[in-house]
Amino acid sequence: MDLNQITIPSLNVEKATEFYKKLGLILIVDALPRYVRFECPNGNSTFSIHKVDELSKESGITIYFENDNLDELVKQLKAKGIIFTSEPKDKPWLWREAHLNDLDGNPIILYKAGKNRKNPPWRIN
Repeated sequence: MDLNQITIPSLNVEKATEFYKKLGLILIVDALPRYVRFECPNGNSTFSIHKVDELSKESGITIYFENDNLDELVKQLKAKGIIFTSEPKDKPWLWREAHLNDLDGNPIILYKAGKNRKNPPWRIN
C-alpha cells in the first residue's frame, strides 16, 4: 500500500486554500466552496480539504510535511505572514521540527527527518 491522500475538515475552505497555497501546495481540484485538492510539491501524495459546518471537538489530526531545507522554509513562510507555535528544533527522535496550526486549528508539523523517518536506529526488522 501507498498513502494516497489525506482529507481534513474546514469551516472555510476558501481561506484554508489560500493558507495551504502559502505553504507551497499546488491546487489541482477547485470545487470551492465545498472541496479542494492539492498535490504536494514532492512525491505523489495529495492533500484535500472539505467543508464542514462544525469542527469535531476531538480532532486527533496532525499534518506532517517534510522538507529538506526546513530552516529556510520556515524563514520564507514567516515572511509570508505564517505564524509558528515553535521554531525549528532538533527532537530526541532525530527529526528537526517546526510547529504551527492552520486556520481551523489543525496542528501542522514541518520537519526534516531524512533517513530517520523510516529507518531510525531503533527500527525493528
